[in-house]
Amino acid sequence: MSPHIPINIVFEDDLSEAVIRKILQGRGRYEVGRYFKGRGFGYIKKKIAGFNEAAKGMPYLVLTDLDKEECAPALIQDWMKNVPLHQNLLFRVAVREIESWVLADCDNFADFLDVGNAVIPDNVDAIDDPKEYLVNLAKKSRKRKLRDDIVPKKGSTARQGPNYNPTLRSFVEESWDPDKAMHNSPSLKRAIKAVKNFQPKWAD
Repeated sequence: MSPHIPINIVFEDDLSEAVIRKILQGRGRYEVGRYFKGRGFGYIKKKIAGFNEAAKGMPYLVLTDLDKEECAPALIQDWMKNVPLHQNLLFRVAVREIESWVLADCDNFADFLDVGNAVIPDNVDAIDDPKEYLVNLAKKSRKRKLRDDIVPKKGSTARQGPNYNPTLRSFVEESWDPDKAMHNSPSLKRAIKAVKNFQPKWAD
């Protein structure tokens, strides 16, 4: 029998996918099967009951952003409509956005942008708008290409630059260290602990 745990993953966007895969790789016990990209939280919210049901036969890891919701337990309760989470469904919430988990590896991300790491707070979960914070940080980068990729063009109504996700995904895949990052993000620490301690329940 394979020592790896098969698991399907559900996420909002490419950056979230990169973060999930990096976390799972770091635990060394998982083999990713199918993946479901939501293009935002709406798809995940609509399908969460189905994922919970499917988890009876195959573990699922679902990751979404807290955004403006009050807290993760309230979001989960609202989405699940008081239906109990199956043991095989790992439902994790990034506080407040996946960008906070990326920022949490303060030293590596500061090096990536070539900015001083003192500008990144110790508890990134407390940042009200992590994406905006990250973009404003990138404006200070000494690397012009990174500024062009991450920061919206002048006069644009977009919240991010033209190569935002590919650029940050590259950072996550090549440099992001979740074990360092979790010390600056309580929600990431809880997610890593859940992944580390997860024991699937297989049907008889």
